[in-house]
Amino acid sequence: MNIQGKRAIVFGGTSGIGLATATQLAELGATVTAVSRNTDKAGSVHPSIRLNSCNVLDEAGLKDLFQDHGNIDILISAATGGERAIGPFLEMDMAGYRASFDKLWGYANVVRFGSEHLSPDGVVILVSGSPARRAGPGQSALSSVGGAVENLMRAVAKELAPRRINVVSPGLIDTPMFPVEGEQREQFFAGATAHQLIPRAGSAEEIAQAIVSVVQNDFITGAVFDVDGGAPLS
Repeated sequence: MNIQGKRAIVFGGTSGIGLATATQLAELGATVTAVSRNTDKAGSVHPSIRLNSCNVLDEAGLKDLFQDHGNIDILISAATGGERAIGPFLEMDMAGYRASFDKLWGYANVVRFGSEHLSPDGVVILVSGSPARRAGPGQSALSSVGGAVENLMRAVAKELAPRRINVVSPGLIDTPMFPVEGEQREQFFAGATAHQLIPRAGSAEEIAQAIVSVVQNDFITGAVFDVDGGAPLS
């Protein structure tokens, strides 16, 4: 796919991986709409990026957004959908566990209603996470949701064909999602990645680069791409 002149929507596109992806697509000449629940956190964005506020759990709002946008060539979701439960499953508040699946429901809504406007050679990319296949301590909810996202993608791939859908699965990435700052932040990432084959956290730009590469390759569908510093092999 030649991205120049294509129309893209990036959900979760005002911070972290989503913003980095929206920026790279815009730099390659796409017309980009970056969507999130709160566009105020976007700060300075590429001049060709349009900001739009919408909650991926709001079906009516999503339908209106897609209707207003018209034809879509590139549909990406990196939206978390809400809060994520962390901690041992056997001690977990089950309401928190269920709420973690808001990410899945949000992705399902984006694919279900966005596909109606996806061009014949269009592509969908969802962002999962390495816990889907190797859950660390306290990651049972993340693993469950990530696995569900990846299976949703595989199940939908046949229905979308010849349009494409894929998942990019990041490892530990240094984004604003981690609220800790300063030396404590540095210590956290250093400790969490010390045994990785690439012993550091990834950047939002590195994940965005992988997403854009998958968008550009017209012969890839129904696949998961790991961008995780070799963490599952550690």
